[in-house]
Parts: sequence; structure tokens; C-alpha cells
Amino acid sequence: MSDLRPIGEEVIECINCGKKKFRVRFYIYTIPYFGDIILQVGVCDSCGYRRADVSVLNPGEPTRIIVKVRNMNDLNALVIKSSTATVKIPELGIEIYPGPAAPGYITTIEGILHRVLDHVPSECFIKDSTCYYKVKEIKEAIDGKKNFTLIIEDPFGRSDVLGHNLDIRKERLSEKEITRS
Repeated sequence: MSDLRPIGEEVIECINCGKKKFRVRFYIYTIPYFGDIILQVGVCDSCGYRRADVSVLNPGEPTRIIVKVRNMNDLNALVIKSSTATVKIPELGIEIYPGPAAPGYITTIEGILHRVLDHVPSECFIKDSTCYYKVKEIKEAIDGKKNFTLIIEDPFGRSDVLGHNLDIRKERLSEKEITRS
């Protein structure tokens, strides 16, 4: 990680305990094909609360990224999802909206599906449950047996997707769509 360059540190009020002991460190890291990203890593010296965020250093316009996922290779595409981005997978009924403490992260398209499964209630993994079909659909997508569309909408243009031979389209979000976010 020699490309990881510290650029500063700040101590602010912790959103968990309210004490001014939340230490945030900022780093710049260069990712091939993406360029520079900012990593923000914070921990409260009082209560231990942790938070991390990631975003593209040179943001673009408010953007919608639409990726058609059709095979196992597409699942390996690299995703930088900023803390302000919304993730949607219409075919699977998935919509993930950012909240005030939403993290940014670097993952793959498959990793996003696993993150969704991490937040599904445990009863949905039982075959007789009414929501089991949804878990089954997501697992089929992870196994490359179900095509789907990944949509990332970022009002600050700090998210991106990169993969080989990927069916990807980027479009500008309208002012109306930005204010709805």
C-alpha cells in the first residue's frame, strides 16, 4: 500500500456519544483505471464508534450508472459506491438509499449482493418462509443464473463502476432527480 498517502486528520464530535473525540484520518489512494480516491477512516477515542467512507477525488456531474449484469465476469466488476449514492436492482426489488451515516465502500457487483443478504432477516433463509423466494433470487444472481441491472445514482458523481466487456451506460441526473435524492 505504498500508494496510500495520508493528507490530514481532524477531531470532531462523535455522532454516537456526542464527545469531541472522533478522530478522522484522510488518505489519498490511487486505484488503477479510477485514479485517486479519498479514504476517510474515523474512530472515537471515547466510545470506540468507527466509520469509514470512500469517494472519487475528482467528482463528476450528478450521475446514473446503469450496468447490465449478464454473466459471472460481470459480477467481478469493481464498484466504488460513495456515501451519497443510491443503489437499485429493479429485477430483484432492491433499493438502498443513503442515510446520514451511510458508508461509502469499494466492492464488486457480487459484493453488493452479499451486502444485501447480510441485511435480510434470518427467517427469510428458511425454505418455508414467505420471503425465501427473494433470498433464492439473490443467490441465483450471485451464481450468475439470473440477469439483472445494477443502477447507481450519485448526486455528486463520486461513484463509479469498472469492468472488462461490461455493458455500462452513464447518464446525467436531472435537477429534478437530484433534489429527490
